[in-house]
Amino acid sequence: MSRKQRNAAERSTTRRGFLATGATIAGAAVAGCSASGGGTTGTASGDDPITIGILEDRSGNFALVGDPKHKASLLAIEEINEDGGIDGREIEVFDPDPQSDNQRYQQLTEQAIQQEEVDALWAGYSSATREAIRPIIDREDQLYFYTTQYEGGVCDHNTFAVGPTARQQLGSVLPYLVEEFGPRIYTIAADYNFGQLSADWVRVLADENDAEVIGEEFIPLSETDFGSTINNIQGAEPDLVMSMLVGANHTSFYEQKASAGLDVPIGTSTAMAQGYEHRRLEPPAMANIYAGVNYMEEVPTTRNTEEGGFVDRYFEMWPDAPYLNEEAENNYFSIYMYKQAVEQAGTTDQEEVKSALESGITHPAPEAPEGEEISLVPETHHVDHHMWVMRADEEHNVEAVDDRVIPEQFLSETVGCDLTAEDEETQYTPQDFYEEAG
Repeated sequence: MSRKQRNAAERSTTRRGFLATGATIAGAAVAGCSASGGGTTGTASGDDPITIGILEDRSGNFALVGDPKHKASLLAIEEINEDGGIDGREIEVFDPDPQSDNQRYQQLTEQAIQQEEVDALWAGYSSATREAIRPIIDREDQLYFYTTQYEGGVCDHNTFAVGPTARQQLGSVLPYLVEEFGPRIYTIAADYNFGQLSADWVRVLADENDAEVIGEEFIPLSETDFGSTINNIQGAEPDLVMSMLVGANHTSFYEQKASAGLDVPIGTSTAMAQGYEHRRLEPPAMANIYAGVNYMEEVPTTRNTEEGGFVDRYFEMWPDAPYLNEEAENNYFSIYMYKQAVEQAGTTDQEEVKSALESGITHPAPEAPEGEEISLVPETHHVDHHMWVMRADEEHNVEAVDDRVIPEQFLSETVGCDLTAEDEETQYTPQDFYEEAG
């Protein structure tokens, strides 16, 4: 068994993983936080570890997408520790499995802050999870990284939402499909805040691109039978479908649409990049699917796919992992951004680290082509991502058909969110600003 495999085994059996030069360090350590968690004193000595909370689903409905997030986080932490840590301090990890349960997320978030005194927290896949724990985050002024692609609009002093927003993801794939196939759009989306707000963005983007939404459906997360939805799409005869389905149950839509002979182009902000349906399902289930993403394992950049690149390092550490997904990469680069911020601030004091993050940190993430870095926007705590449109063919081969940098513009340009000037804890929605979204 290799050193990294031994480490992986140790992490699965211990409550806390201490990832330093290939060994699990025994004992507990104080990470320099106050009792309330958010008011970090930053007075710990250079020998004390930095404590990071990684609350990502490894069981339950979101395990398929959450487990890669956990794995990529541990990869980043191990790399950093092997390279001397953060300002000479090793990282320790608090990483119990939230089990895709929002009540458990709330309990573990309280524990992470109050008992484990984490210096920074990465937590949650779904927007419902984020909103379940964000009141706790804000009450404690806890530094929090939310890494899932999401509907957008969170303007929060404590939250760094580093995944792409719906305006970035849908704003890459929808205009491409309208230009290629026509203006008539049918929307299907998960029936909770992410899906509903993403559908609002489809209407906004349709209006901006001289297209129209001719029908939309919201599907409960428990639904697995899509016969009526497929019939409705076939009856409407759209030029394209926009799909914001999520979770293991919704995967059956793609198998059922192939069996029904539904061959209309489908744009998505969720499929393939997260649940790697093009690897898990038999062709041609994902034929003619176009994903607007900041990252997939197949993104053709040298940092990603070259020998010794991100993909190689991930599978060296996790040889049995099935896929390296979009959120995993977001966890990975944001941990490195946190490292930069702590070293710039010279402390783990959370308010000073937030200020350092707000200075405009950049990172050469695997999604970015050679010579390009992605940028954390100080005012909004979001990222200007290099976005890709990735298409699957009938054999589930994936190719990039379009790519460009898309800034986060809803919060910055439309809302006017400026967290460097004002401490907010708000989520804005397109309905607040666009008639089309109403």
